[in-house]
Amino acid sequence: QDQARARYLPALLLLLWPLLLLLPAAADPSPLARPGFRRLGTRGPGGSPGRRPAAAAPTHAPYSGAGQPGRARGAGICKSRPLDLVFIIDSSRSVRPLEFTKVKTFVSRIIDNLDIGAEDTRVAVVNYASTVKIEFHLQTHSDKQALKRAVARIAPLSTGTMSGLAIQTAMDKAFTVEAGARGPNSNIPKVAIIVTDGRPQDQVNEVAARARASGIELYAVGVDRADMESLRLMASEPLDEHVFYVETYGVIEKLSSRFQETFCALDPCLLGTHQCQHVCISDGEGKHHCECSQGYSLNADKKTCSAIDKCALNTHGCEHICVNDRTGSYHCECYEGYTLNEDRKTCSARDQCALGTHGCQHICVNDGAGSHHCECYEGYILNEDKKTCSVRNKCALGSHGCQHICVNDGAGAYHCECYTGYTLNEDKKTCSAIEEARRLISTEDACACEATLAFQDKVSSYLQRLNSKLDDILEKLQANEYGQIHR
Repeated sequence: QDQARARYLPALLLLLWPLLLLLPAAADPSPLARPGFRRLGTRGPGGSPGRRPAAAAPTHAPYSGAGQPGRARGAGICKSRPLDLVFIIDSSRSVRPLEFTKVKTFVSRIIDNLDIGAEDTRVAVVNYASTVKIEFHLQTHSDKQALKRAVARIAPLSTGTMSGLAIQTAMDKAFTVEAGARGPNSNIPKVAIIVTDGRPQDQVNEVAARARASGIELYAVGVDRADMESLRLMASEPLDEHVFYVETYGVIEKLSSRFQETFCALDPCLLGTHQCQHVCISDGEGKHHCECSQGYSLNADKKTCSAIDKCALNTHGCEHICVNDRTGSYHCECYEGYTLNEDRKTCSARDQCALGTHGCQHICVNDGAGSHHCECYEGYILNEDKKTCSVRNKCALGSHGCQHICVNDGAGAYHCECYTGYTLNEDKKTCSAIEEARRLISTEDACACEATLAFQDKVSSYLQRLNSKLDDILEKLQANEYGQIHR
C-alpha cells in the first residue's frame, strides 16, 4: 500500500500544485518579505507604482472649469503621458508556452491603457533568452491594434537567461533615434519593463547602471523563481516603486492595472486638487495652470484672481461712459440727453424738450443730437443762467398804462407821451387837450392878470414923474455952471 501511495504521489502533487500556488504566502522571513520590491496584493494605502500618494482634496474644493472637483479617480481623469516604452521579456526554457502567452497578455493589457501614436506613446519589444531579438522597434507601429497583433505573434526563444545582454541591446539598438526614440530635447521619458522568472546568466549590475545613467527608467518584474537581488540591481530608485513580484504567471496580468496608474498623468483639474480660485486648465501629463474669469487677472501666486478695471483698459466698447462694477465687470452709460441702446453700449440722442426736463422758463428749442437751448417770449430777454427770462420791452407787453403813446427806453424802462394837441398830465400817463388848458388858465387866472396890469400902470406913472424931476434938476445944474463961467 505504501508503495502504491509513493507511485501516485507525484501525480497528486502535480494536480494540487496550482492550488498551492494560490494560497497566501507565509509570513516567514524570506526574500519575498524583504523591503525593496512589491508582491501583488501588498499595495500600500493610497500609493501607486512609480507615483507618490496623491494629496487629499480640500474640504471646500475651488471652482474648476474642467469638471467636478474632488471626483474619484476613474475614466477621463487619467490620460497616459507620452513615453518611449520598451518591453524586455524573458522567453527562456523555464517559461512554458502557456506562461509566455500570459506574459504577452500582460504586455497587451498595458498597451490597452496607453495612448499609442507617433505623438503619444511608442512601444518596442526586446525578446531574450541566451540570445536577444528585437521583435519590433519604437517606430514600427503607431496603431494600437497593429501593435497588439505584433505582440501576439512573438514566439519564445527557449534557451538561457541573458538579462544583461538584453538591457544592453535595448540601450544600444531600441532606444535610439534611428529606431524611433525621441531625442533628449523632446522631454519624453524612456522606460523599460523587464520581465523574468530566473536568475540572469550574465552580469546585470553595471549594464543596468549605465542604462539608468543614460536616462532609461527601469522596472523589474519577477515571476516565480526570479532572483530578487538581481531585480533590485536592475531596477531604478526608489526600488519599492520599480520592483514587482508575482508568484505565478497566472496572476501577472493583474499587474497591468498597476502600470496603468504608473504611466497615468493624473488631472488635478478633475481631481479638485488644483487650488485655482476660478478656472483650472489641464495641460496634459498631469500638469495644469490657473486662469481667471472674465474681468479678473491672475495674481502673482498663479492661483488666485483679482478684479481688473476694464474701463481703464479701454476694451469696454462703451460709446459714451464706462462705469466699473465691484465684481470686476462694468456697464455703459450715456451723456445727458442720450439713452442707452439695446446693445447696452451705444447711445441715441433723446428730445429733452419733449421730455419736459429742459428747465427753460419760457420756450425750449430742440437742437438735435440730444441738446437744446432756451428762448424767451417777445419782450423778454434770456438771463445769464440761459434758462430764465427778464422783461425787455414793457411797451410791447401792453401793461405800461400810457393813455396815448408808450416809448421804450430799453432795459425794461419806458415813458408815456401824448398825441399832437394834447399834453401829458401830472400822473405821467394820461393826456389833456391844449385848448382846454388855455381855457382853464384864462378863467382861473383872470384876477391875477388885472392886478398885474394895474401894477404895471402904476409903475409907469411913477417912472414918468421921476423922469420929470430929474429933468428939472439937470436944468438947474446946467444954469448954475454957466453963471460961474461968465463971472
